[in-house]
Amino acid sequence: MLWDVYSPSDFPPFAVTVDLVVLTVRGDALCALLVRRGEAPFRGRWALPGGFVRVDESVDDAAVRELGEETGVSGLHLEQLGTYGEPRRDPRMRVVSVAYLALAPDLPVPVAGTDAASASWVPVAEVSALAFDHARILGDGVERARAKLEYTSLGTAFCGEEFTVAELRRVYEIVWGVGLDPRNFHRKVTGVGGFLVATGESTSRDGGRPAALFRRGGVEVLYPPLVRSPVA
Repeated sequence: MLWDVYSPSDFPPFAVTVDLVVLTVRGDALCALLVRRGEAPFRGRWALPGGFVRVDESVDDAAVRELGEETGVSGLHLEQLGTYGEPRRDPRMRVVSVAYLALAPDLPVPVAGTDAASASWVPVAEVSALAFDHARILGDGVERARAKLEYTSLGTAFCGEEFTVAELRRVYEIVWGVGLDPRNFHRKVTGVGGFLVATGESTSRDGGRPAALFRRGGVEVLYPPLVRSPVA
């Protein structure tokens, strides 16, 4: 039998961790939830929230627990982003990390806990010198989030119940990090069936001429998808 010849001691031990890329739009900027490490290694450096998976929990449960323990943020839908296992990514021991991504509006001010000295929303454009390989993980998460806006209706979640195309365009510009041509964007988003529903009302809150108000339609997957076409 297999168990007659298998011994766990024949294999080197390693740990499994979870790291979380949590993104939102705050103050006209795409921001990432970061914690200031209170323990070695990398004491005092910004890092993604996360920690070690316990022997009696799944990686999904660990992700939810660590996010709550380190930042006080809860109730988010977390999707697996990727697995990171370079041999020397953690100076303490061999560690493989499962990363998760969340992109959501109206997220609260984080509250540091457990081994985090502080927690804060930091504009992605201002992030530098993260602990471990977290800069790579954050970069992958930002790119995944940007791609999600191409083929899902997630961008409308960052607008009010009723919004103008210009307000929606600003969300896309913030998340994508590019300026967009207003006419092309208007043509694309209004040309995707079920994406936006006209309310029949208008507003002048954007300045200039009255702009039509829309609300989110019922479609979740956009076809054709939106393409990042920055202003030349």
